[in-house]
Amino acid sequence: MELEHRVDDDILVVRLVEKRLDARSVSSFREKMNEFITAGYHRIALDISPIEFVDSSGLGALVALLKRLSGQGDLVVCGARETVMSMFKLTRLDKVFHMATGVEGARAALAK
Repeated sequence: MELEHRVDDDILVVRLVEKRLDARSVSSFREKMNEFITAGYHRIALDISPIEFVDSSGLGALVALLKRLSGQGDLVVCGARETVMSMFKLTRLDKVFHMATGVEGARAALAK
């Protein structure tokens, strides 16, 4: 899984570059996100705007990431396309994750 990242005002902004977050890419995604958390990044804006498809293992990896940050940080998912957002709504994960329309909205939510 290819990721782009930058740090803005102590907020890690991670952008997924690939079009799918599924069983094939999820282990690499988990590994890279765990490296960020281990390095001390605990406020994360996750830009999933390129993602066109997410399966249950992809959603599971996002839940695991949120649990890993629980109590020590925060995660805002941003840029979800309509098709991906429908998966979040179908599974009610849109009630679990803080969702933002774009990176600036995510950064604003994390800055509070």
